[in-house]
Amino acid sequence: MATKAKSAAKEIPAAERDPHGEPLAVQEKKELEAAPEPEHPGRSYLPYTDIYETEEALIVVMEIPGVARDAVDIQLERDVLTVRAGVDFSKYSELRPVYTEYNVGNFSRSFRLSGTFDAEAITAKVADGVLTLELPKQSQARAQRIPVG
Repeated sequence: MATKAKSAAKEIPAAERDPHGEPLAVQEKKELEAAPEPEHPGRSYLPYTDIYETEEALIVVMEIPGVARDAVDIQLERDVLTVRAGVDFSKYSELRPVYTEYNVGNFSRSFRLSGTFDAEAITAKVADGVLTLELPKQSQARAQRIPVG
């Protein structure tokens, strides 16, 4: 009976086997989540961003010039931090540019975070066109010194 199993196993081509010689299993297809449509008209830019880590928190500093405090949307879902910031284009509708280096548009940026954060304690503030987020680490994610005895 062992010879029947061996001969049946030999009938499966090597390309249809995993690295251990077992037959490959059929996987179900997974649908990709569609990217959300932009909520604001106009161009969208990646804001310049700096991320710092302290023992207690992760600090995200993001440049979002021309964005009002109430036009910033921040979400933390499935370890992905997403920031969207919309510019009020009506302020610029009557302007006729003579020379420009500064582009006006909305901002959008996402980061996959590695670590556990206290979602209820996250703070955000906007001052002078700069968004600062503080994501406090959960106590079990903070670095701890272990004494050696």
